[in-house]
Amino acid sequence: MAAKIVGVIPARFSSTRLPGKALAEIEGVPMVVRVWRQTARARALSRVVVAADDERIARAVMAAGGEAMMTSPAHQSGTDRIAEVAAKMPAEIYLNVQGDLPFIDPADLDALAAPMRADASIAMATLATPILEAGEWHNPNVVKVVCDGRGDALYFSRAPIPFARDSAGPPAQARRHIGVYAYRRDFLLRFAGLEPGVLEALERLEQLRALERGFRIRVVASVAPSLEVDTAEDLRRAREHARRLGG
Repeated sequence: MAAKIVGVIPARFSSTRLPGKALAEIEGVPMVVRVWRQTARARALSRVVVAADDERIARAVMAAGGEAMMTSPAHQSGTDRIAEVAAKMPAEIYLNVQGDLPFIDPADLDALAAPMRADASIAMATLATPILEAGEWHNPNVVKVVCDGRGDALYFSRAPIPFARDSAGPPAQARRHIGVYAYRRDFLLRFAGLEPGVLEALERLEQLRALERGFRIRVVASVAPSLEVDTAEDLRRAREHARRLGG
């Protein structure tokens, strides 16, 4: 029997860099609604729910025909928010689709789900794509990941890794992390209950909590990497991209 996989989009109204980001309109459509629409197109998912911390977000999603669940405003991370959903909505696997990926390709979500369905030993997986530009490689807002020979993450960092001592630009192994995750239910509930680690606190990267405790994270190649909206400039680019696509 195929594994039941639920897509969860954690969405909070407050955002340090871009307040109200989830409801920021892109060609007349709230960003979280765009994420929901793209996620709902993934063939691997049996259900998609937006985990909201604000009634305004839930109302926008439901008005567009989507499903929303109110979650605690006290959650410190998207993983905590998804764990609350998992406690109430049983499934085998959960895909954490960040609410700031308005153009996420459903093929990427299907690609992320594939190894989880094929290998029961994989408890957590994520996406990455090659870095081709030096500016992106050096940008601390772009999270990088290096992997071992099996394709499991060795480390995530905001620093340019792996550092190429004899080259000014990014090496062929440089990859940008895309903040979409897959978790098995038991692992998700356990992971959300762990205290943040030292490396997580330094880099402000939650996935390091898993690596610090010896858990594996499988890194899957992105099929069609998309724009992530983290700043006002990213939002401007997203609106331009939507206009080029005709809305």
